[in-house]
Amino acid sequence: MKRIYEEAAYRTPQSCWWRDTAPPADHPQLEGDHRTEIAIIGGGVTGLNAAFALANAGAETTVIDAEQPGWGASGRNGGFCCLGGAKLSGGVIARRFGQDQRAEWHKAERAAVDHVDALLSDNDIDADRHSEGETLLAHTPKAMRDMVETSAETAAIHGVAPDIIRAEELCQRGLGGKFHGGVTLPIGFALNPAKYHAGLSRAVKEQGVRFFGQSPALSITPTGAAWRITTPKGTITADKVILATNGYSSEDMSDWLRARYLPVQSSIIVTRPITESEQARQGWTSLQMCYDSRNLLHYFRLMPDGRFLFGMRGGLRATARAEAALSRKIRADFHTLFPEWRDVEITHEWSGLVCLMRSLTPFAGTVPDQPGLFAAMGYHGNGVAMGSYLGARLADTVLGRPQNSPFPAFLASPPDRFPLGPLRRLLLAPTYAAAAVLDL
Repeated sequence: MKRIYEEAAYRTPQSCWWRDTAPPADHPQLEGDHRTEIAIIGGGVTGLNAAFALANAGAETTVIDAEQPGWGASGRNGGFCCLGGAKLSGGVIARRFGQDQRAEWHKAERAAVDHVDALLSDNDIDADRHSEGETLLAHTPKAMRDMVETSAETAAIHGVAPDIIRAEELCQRGLGGKFHGGVTLPIGFALNPAKYHAGLSRAVKEQGVRFFGQSPALSITPTGAAWRITTPKGTITADKVILATNGYSSEDMSDWLRARYLPVQSSIIVTRPITESEQARQGWTSLQMCYDSRNLLHYFRLMPDGRFLFGMRGGLRATARAEAALSRKIRADFHTLFPEWRDVEITHEWSGLVCLMRSLTPFAGTVPDQPGLFAAMGYHGNGVAMGSYLGARLADTVLGRPQNSPFPAFLASPPDRFPLGPLRRLLLAPTYAAAAVLDL
């Protein structure tokens, strides 16, 4: 497989808290020659949501994964089920695609959160839900002023009233730290992504979907009116194929995929359970999922068992030296924002890949000029909700059904390639540098 980061970026994480709570299942490796109606490459939340919808419609479906389903971003993310999925602001979406498309996008954001909510309740998935919406915390006084100024627009867009929290109110809300106020949008919730994935896997298997692990797709080639997927020890011939590998894609799996996605590292640490007295000393007792207003944002939350999760963007390389530097950096940022927890032990640390698109919007649709080939990817760090939702929406496209849920037309526009090809991650260095300056 040909990927653009060093091999370490694709290894199974050895110190991921989610894996301790819900170890991934051990699915058999694909061996021999198989036939299926629809093959899905990638067993994360996008692939599983597509499989669930397809199987419910009676389509014979098979899922394969390069490692084990859930080993990639779906089992490494911060567990924020919230609005998002694009890096474009609503205003830019309106200028680029029209006001009606902006309105449809905001409906899709909300529908994505509701989609996961329904999956959890309808399939009795206990994923340790908590947090009443999401809270954005201002890292500067100016950021707070900007948040207050846009709160009325936010209310009009989403039909809910944002809760504005002044700086002097943060501690009494259990949000004590080096912040200048915040705004809570009462949409979304936090969860344990591994438990969500495990429950969804169970529901999909009950629909008769076959799973294979340790079966990377080495190539996808047309054969008559069908497609043949070659893996190390077997093949699958399928009428239709869904590419759901997102930031963990391989450049040579399908020539169409080459350079159409840009993986970006994101890193997370998790502490031991923090006692009530330690929480009180810092002034942080809330179970709200939060992120700050930086361009290079931090995201964090206290979990139900008292552990604290803290995440930030990762490094530009996945070498031992780069990972050591990032480990020091994430601890320094954590201790700066939460100085009273400087001596709290960090028990888990891992990284994963977020997927960016050149358009800065997700893609879910038909691969041009390749009948029977489909793809969904590019959630810009908000894949729990949007990745799940677009997996289900892509299933409608595969089945030829009309989209009866919010789905702006631009999501089906095929993405352009990034410049620099296999060296495209070099584009991140100046972007990160500029963002760091703007965050001052």
